[in-house]
Amino acid sequence: MADTAMNHDYFDARFEKVWAILQEVAEGQKETRLQMQETDRLMKENAERQKETDRQMKITDKKFGELSNRFGELAEHLVIPNIKEKFNALGFTFVQASENIRITDMEDNCLAEIDILLENGSIVMVLEVKSKPAYKDVDAHIKRMEVIRRAADKRNDTRVFQGAIAGAIMSKEVRNHILKNGFYAIEQTGDTVMINIPEGFKARQW
Repeated sequence: MADTAMNHDYFDARFEKVWAILQEVAEGQKETRLQMQETDRLMKENAERQKETDRQMKITDKKFGELSNRFGELAEHLVIPNIKEKFNALGFTFVQASENIRITDMEDNCLAEIDILLENGSIVMVLEVKSKPAYKDVDAHIKRMEVIRRAADKRNDTRVFQGAIAGAIMSKEVRNHILKNGFYAIEQTGDTVMINIPEGFKARQW
């Protein structure tokens, strides 16, 4: 009987130990599930916040684009009035001024777009207008001039082509880059514009 009692006590102790372990495991699993649920909740909240951030960024980008377009329109309105007369005062004899010109190939594919074009029988001035010109705009205008020159050659247009870049806001560094590449720099001054021609400036020809 003593052995039976000892065995019974032994199994009771083992059961209690195993039961305690099982309870501890169950509690750990419960805590893990709660942590996973909290992680899922946080991930969903982050996803919602990111979605809202993306939506706000799209709205901001749209507004910025609209604002840039308005600045571009403002810059063109500052440049267009009397620009022909301003160049002619420097010794040019431009007789024609055009806006928003498209240069196309034989299949009517657009090769280049020109904001303002001044012309006479021997010289063509190609003006690019930006609200705030940047280095990349200068490089783009060089490529534009090359395209326009090739298109003119195909039409047997032997006139000299020159370029200018106008801006409502222009940094000193960008202005120097414009002039260094042989473009006239046209800047806002008050309610009109001025053509910046420093001493020693030599206009590039295409």
